[in-house]
Amino acid sequence: MATGIMEVLLVNGKGLGDTDFFGHMDPYVLIQYKDQERKSIVARGQGSSPSWNEKFSFRADYPGSGDNFKLIFKIMDKDTFSTDDYIGHATIYVKDLLAVGAENGTAQLQTSKYRVVGADQKYRGEIQVGVTFTRKGEQNKGEKLGGWKDSNF
Repeated sequence: MATGIMEVLLVNGKGLGDTDFFGHMDPYVLIQYKDQERKSIVARGQGSSPSWNEKFSFRADYPGSGDNFKLIFKIMDKDTFSTDDYIGHATIYVKDLLAVGAENGTAQLQTSKYRVVGADQKYRGEIQVGVTFTRKGEQNKGEKLGGWKDSNF
């Protein structure tokens, strides 16, 4: 089994369905991978085209247990006087990325646009995300470092 770090670069959103009647919405993103969850900053007053430019790290194993190899992005609107509004979600399947990274040591999904769909499964805009997986450990496995018997003294 290969263990490593999956880095997620959350860049921005475009055309996200605005949930506020007055002013601009304040979107943020909850990113889930298996039992791990991260939260982006709140893009205050940026409305339907927010910019986050944040990196998040997740521990990832391949093949690992289960087959739930997906990143889920829940886009929310931060509200002050009521519960936060759900805008929509996007899903990125990362099984192939992890497989290539486990074999080669690293793998990358270039920054791309992913569709955001609402609870009604209708299009609610898009987010731009990049993902990288880097295998950890075993870098020196099998490499002979030499000891005092191998020195020239």
